[in-house]
Amino acid sequence: MKFDVTTSESGETLWVVADRIRFLGGIAGSGLELIEVEIPPGSGTPPHAHASPEMFYVTEGEVTVRRFAADGPPDVTVAGPRTAIHIGSMTPHNYSNDSGRTARMLVLLESSMIAFFRDIGTSEPQSQPDFARIGSAMQRHGIETLTIAA
Repeated sequence: MKFDVTTSESGETLWVVADRIRFLGGIAGSGLELIEVEIPPGSGTPPHAHASPEMFYVTEGEVTVRRFAADGPPDVTVAGPRTAIHIGSMTPHNYSNDSGRTARMLVLLESSMIAFFRDIGTSEPQSQPDFARIGSAMQRHGIETLTIAA
């Protein structure tokens, strides 16, 4: 029996707006999969929540992760290399790269989120998000976009 091996040359890659996602595989029967996310400066996600818990592990650069509460300011963590952040199911959050250089993180998540990324991913980075297409996919995959008061 051979090992399943994914290298930087062999892993499937898709772009979710400006972020490059490389699919690294999963553990059979667990429903868990691992991806690598490359986040250019200024990129990130809007505030959102979903059923799948996640774990971020920053391997390069800095990633700012926010957890939003019903009232009050967000809990903000600036995570550097070798930092793991656990995000629970339906926890309102987002991430961004507020630094001036590319950041990378490994993300462990459920297969349902992998299906979402495959649904919205493109073969090239997008300079302008297709909000209608992404919003429709978010509805199909049970991802809530949050409106955060300033």
